[in-house]
Amino acid sequence: MPITVTAPRGVLTPAGEREILPRLTDALVEASGLTGNKTFLSFVGGTVHVLPPEDVYAGGVNRPVVMVELKLPNIGLPTPEARAAFIQAATAVVEQLTGPGHERENTWVNILNAPDGAWGIGGRPLTGEQLIETITAGA
Repeated sequence: MPITVTAPRGVLTPAGEREILPRLTDALVEASGLTGNKTFLSFVGGTVHVLPPEDVYAGGVNRPVVMVELKLPNIGLPTPEARAAFIQAATAVVEQLTGPGHERENTWVNILNAPDGAWGIGGRPLTGEQLIETITAGA
């Protein structure tokens, strides 16, 4: 379940650039109700993209937006409450890891769902049912 963070250089603190993915991973695991499940945890990965500030836009203008994008199977975060919990937690993580002056409205969180069987690891597409079986077996 990839998490992609895109931020203008200088908005995240140096420690924030290193800590944001582990902390967003924890937020996803908690919002999923799967704290302690090592199999689920092993399915979460991500990247941090730090771009020149002049390359980040919102509303058609240059703006210091930090974008957090989560891609997961359609069984992930299945309720509006679970999605809201992740969005709120991810926003809090960004707030804790940015420098002074970063405004809350400049943190965007986006959740994308892959259709059943359109998510996989190691060349093996997994259905929602297969993922649930695998994660449950790892509990």
